[in-house]
Amino acid sequence: MKFTLSWLKEHLESEATLDQVLDTLNAIGLEVEGVENAAEKLAPFTIAKVLTAERHPQADKLQVLQVDAGKGPLQVVCGAPNARAGLVGVFGSPGAYVPGLDVTLKVAAIRGVESNGMMCSFRELELGEDHDGIIELPEDAPVGTNYAAWAGLDDPVIDVSITPNRQDCMGVRGIARDLAAAGLGTLRPLAEVYRMASLEPVAGSDPAPAVATLDPEGCPAFFAQAVSGVTNGASPAWMSDKLKAIGQKPISMLVDITNFVSVDLGRPLHVYDRATLSGPLVARRAKDGEQVLALNGKTYTLDASMTVIADDTAVHDIGGIMGGEHSGVAETTTDVLIECAYFDPAHIARTGQKLGLTSDARQRFERGVDPAFLDDGLAIATQLVLDHCGGTPSAITRAGTPPVDMATHSYDPAMTETLAGVAVDADRQKTILESLGFAIAGSNEWQVTPPTWRRDVIGSADLVEEVVRIVGLDHVPSTPLPRAPGVAKPTATPEQLMERRVRRTAAARGLNEAVTWSFLSEKDAAAFGGGDWTLANPISEDMKVMRPSLLPGLLAAAARNQARGAESIRLFELGRRYFADGERLTLGVVLAGDKAPRSWQSGKAQGFDAFDGKAEVLALLAAAGAPVENLQVFGEAGDHFHPGQSATLRLGPKTVLAAFGTLHPLTARAFDLDGTVIAAELYLDAIPGKRAAGRMRTAYAPPALQAVTRDFAFLVPADTPADNLVRTVKGADKQAIVTARLFDVFVGQGVEEGHKSVAVEVVLQPQDKSFTDEELTAISDKVVKAAEKIGARLRG
Repeated sequence: MKFTLSWLKEHLESEATLDQVLDTLNAIGLEVEGVENAAEKLAPFTIAKVLTAERHPQADKLQVLQVDAGKGPLQVVCGAPNARAGLVGVFGSPGAYVPGLDVTLKVAAIRGVESNGMMCSFRELELGEDHDGIIELPEDAPVGTNYAAWAGLDDPVIDVSITPNRQDCMGVRGIARDLAAAGLGTLRPLAEVYRMASLEPVAGSDPAPAVATLDPEGCPAFFAQAVSGVTNGASPAWMSDKLKAIGQKPISMLVDITNFVSVDLGRPLHVYDRATLSGPLVARRAKDGEQVLALNGKTYTLDASMTVIADDTAVHDIGGIMGGEHSGVAETTTDVLIECAYFDPAHIARTGQKLGLTSDARQRFERGVDPAFLDDGLAIATQLVLDHCGGTPSAITRAGTPPVDMATHSYDPAMTETLAGVAVDADRQKTILESLGFAIAGSNEWQVTPPTWRRDVIGSADLVEEVVRIVGLDHVPSTPLPRAPGVAKPTATPEQLMERRVRRTAAARGLNEAVTWSFLSEKDAAAFGGGDWTLANPISEDMKVMRPSLLPGLLAAAARNQARGAESIRLFELGRRYFADGERLTLGVVLAGDKAPRSWQSGKAQGFDAFDGKAEVLALLAAAGAPVENLQVFGEAGDHFHPGQSATLRLGPKTVLAAFGTLHPLTARAFDLDGTVIAAELYLDAIPGKRAAGRMRTAYAPPALQAVTRDFAFLVPADTPADNLVRTVKGADKQAIVTARLFDVFVGQGVEEGHKSVAVEVVLQPQDKSFTDEELTAISDKVVKAAEKIGARLRG
């Protein structure tokens, strides 16, 4: 919500400075997002007069001007078609920053002729869209004077963030009302602001327009008044300057009136050209498949849940959101119908979401405009039309009934201290609430009725909030909660403790934590198995599905880092995946770029491979408490992984604890990633929990006898996974063998074709006494026989 300081003070009688206004806005909960002052950025620009204008010797479309900016003639090269001797305009000297061009002026030669600055257009100074020529000022404009000061541009534009519940502050008057309640001034009567004798409806002699509402749920009330014989021209400077200051482009008097009233009072209106209408206007539900060409030039297909304004032949308006192009006013319009209607906020929000259509009217209606302001809003708009466009008004048609009834709430002034910790005198509270428009009855326990423009107040707690924010949120004391005596008991759950261990382990291993969105586009979700949950009201189409995998978010983050020159990307994220049966705790890992940079020792940079992904997975699973020594390696990890370069780790054939490997090239390309990308997902929710009993660790008792190591080399078929052999060897004698480890794989001379040599280190741990030679031989025989069962034979 944007407005200028002078605009605000048309409603607020106050001597407050800009800083006081800004501080008070923040204190009462209306957060100031920014302040801009055109005078500050236009400080280097002065009023100048063109003394002479001659054709450029080297260019037909350029002129060489002699310009007086108050300090004597300066030579300026100019290409504006309206540049001529005697013209008074705006001059930027060397060193001035031109905001519309994003350049800083300097002395330069243009086609061989020196130019000392430039004469500026409105667009170049960001004062409008006019770029057909340089600015032309009145002949009596004082040469050498600062242009911004002379033009009255020293008026700061304040941008306030309005929360969805504060529909009353979607107009300048609502903000002025809050500031007046906070003691920063006095709220002027609305009739005085608009220079009207009263806000009584404008009496008309012509017949009332034929309008009706056939959709009381979507459009409970539809008020209208016609004006005949209008002349639609440009709006006066005071109105167009206000609109331009907040970034709106003046269009015509009739259109500018509706835009001005919408921003000034938070009351959207619409004006129809009666010559384009056929029959009475009615608010009704759209028919499935009906279409309307809106004022933004786009055609929208409607359905039966949407409220529209239509005549006998066509739809002219998406009710409360945007008017249609066919019935919009033009320069030739002479007869108009002014619509002032109330639309249900929920209907507006749903329609806008379905159509993907945003407008100033929608922003106000979906928050909820004042339903009691229909007559006053129509009177103000009609009077502005009569004052600036002339014409003859009609009688008023009031179709439907606006929902003006407000619930009354019981309120004890002591609740302010009870709920908010701020002691405020009852009389002060009453003054605050009444200044905000609340009606109060009773003496001890008040009966408070909110004004019709505050439909967000639905209980006594809301009344406490109103009092406290006007007193000032910075007056709420910071009070620590009482601390229970004694030593605090641990509150973290086993799952939370596991998350901490895994997060610390990942960071210790050099991975950087990322936090990505829990939402994906349907396309990204489909690439990773599809999502079970689609949002009914997504932020955007790219955030429509609850993620079935953490990898899309991490891959997008990796792509952003890679695009910005990151050479080694090591990311992890600990979060949830979302499925129909609930949320699942998951850890995602992405490795891309260089594992080790190039050096004089290694030469070229070393990249990541699938085994790096496996190493990270095993280390992180161990930190999570998974029995990594019992895990089995199974085949492909999914379509988004590279075939033959990916696998899963499982406890048995069904319990998958992790998937890892090289990302499929097509998937990497879809995320704009270059080179080899390693990815992994650890399904932490699948790790078996520890039994409730036996939580105490047994005392550590190191073996009394030294372990014995034996190496075995087996010939196995080339397609036999080494993991199968290692597991088989380890299980040959579970009492004596404590571990088995692969330490060599060889293919080549001395190994028959179609086979590979796999060397396994076996560690034997004696218990009560040392192994004898016979026992060692027996254990070795068990190892060899177990290996033979899976097609391996001891290498000679």
